[in-house]
Order: sequence, then C-alpha cells, then structure tokens
Amino acid sequence: MAVDSRDLFNLVEDDVRELMEAEKSYGDSWRKRGGIGAFMMLARKWDRIENQTHKEGYDIFSAIAKDPTDTGILDDIRDLRRYLILVEDYTSRFITKEKREDNYEESRD
Repeated sequence: MAVDSRDLFNLVEDDVRELMEAEKSYGDSWRKRGGIGAFMMLARKWDRIENQTHKEGYDIFSAIAKDPTDTGILDDIRDLRRYLILVEDYTSRFITKEKREDNYEESRD
C-alpha cells in the first residue's frame, strides 16, 4: 500500500491543532525541566508503547489491532509523535539557530 500524501498532511494538521489546543492548558510544561526532562517525557511514552507491544511479541500492528481505541496504544503513539514535533520545533528555532549564529561569528574572526 502506497503512502497517500493527503493522509499524511491530514495527520500533521491534526497534530498541529492538538498541539495548539494543549498549549492553552499546559504551555511549555513539556520542557519545564530542561533537556533531561524532555528526554524522560519521550522515554516514558516509548516505555508505554514498548509495554503494550511486548504482549504481542513487539508486533505494533497486532497491538493496535487488539486495541484500536483512541485511548489505547494509538494515543501513546500520537503523544510521542507530537512531543517529538515539539522537540524538533524548539531545537530548530532556538538551539540550532544559536549554533548557526555562533558559527557565523567564529567565521568572521
């Protein structure tokens, strides 16, 4: 089955909508404890996914088929994907930008 770009765009649009809605309640709490805290948040989500797939011999598709509800493993997959988006957005806007600016200043010296 080929990837349908429209489905992917819809998925990403849903993620952006959910992230904007969550920000109203939670703000930047996902990075409140810095990079280590952000990593641990990602690790907890992965641990939940791993725990749910362990019962199925790590067959994620089987685990999803057994519980396709919006509160099961799919919820953890969505949360992990959205947190990863937040991490990448933050690093691309702040950390990577600062590094590029530092490299630019060093090259001028």
